[in-house]
Amino acid sequence: MYHGIAAEVEVACVVLENKPSGRTLIERRIKRLGLAKVAGQLLFQVANRLLKPAFQPRVRQLIADYQLVDREAPHAITRKVETVNSPEVIALLRQIGPDAIVVNGTRIISKDVLAAVDAPFINTHMGITPKYRGVHGAYWALANGDPENCGVTVHLVDQGIDTGGVLYQDIIRPQDNDNFNTYPLHQMAKAIPLMRAALEDVRQRRISVKNGVAPSVLWHHPTLIGYLGKWLRKGVK
Repeated sequence: MYHGIAAEVEVACVVLENKPSGRTLIERRIKRLGLAKVAGQLLFQVANRLLKPAFQPRVRQLIADYQLVDREAPHAITRKVETVNSPEVIALLRQIGPDAIVVNGTRIISKDVLAAVDAPFINTHMGITPKYRGVHGAYWALANGDPENCGVTVHLVDQGIDTGGVLYQDIIRPQDNDNFNTYPLHQMAKAIPLMRAALEDVRQRRISVKNGVAPSVLWHHPTLIGYLGKWLRKGVK
């Protein structure tokens, strides 16, 4: 995303947060979803990790086709923090005074951070909201036989999970040789021009919230058995 917008806007700082520990994430999931479902999710993640090398040719092809830049942002403007919700981030936002904050792949942002500056926080979500909130929105749309809502959303950030006002949405059209691991590349390629448009709206002071796609549903990681079932019955991979 940085390389997709850097030519259009001045990026003052790129903030990278550390991921929570795997144990912490698993414990949180178990509390929300139960042990059996989380065990199935972990089995899927292990299997998917083992198969990833087989998907790399398609990944490289899409990066080239879409002219995506798979490099880190410049170190000179990069700031690493433990969490996006730290006092350090609040102080940094107040120091910079940005016109907008682009969000991509962070944990839920606290109300204190959202209130730190008078500027919109704009997120890229890999799914059509609010119908496909949570994770793997493209996969779940296809698994549900809903290709017209297989896409990406650029939206304002609030304290909910992908519940902020929709700014722009677009759909993707995966090919037969795409899968769970390549859908996000199609989505990112669509998201970059949407984010550029949103930032231009900020510049022109014309941000307008649009209706999303109902109903609002929060989706989680698939389980191994669930994923295999969708693949065998529907060909969704």
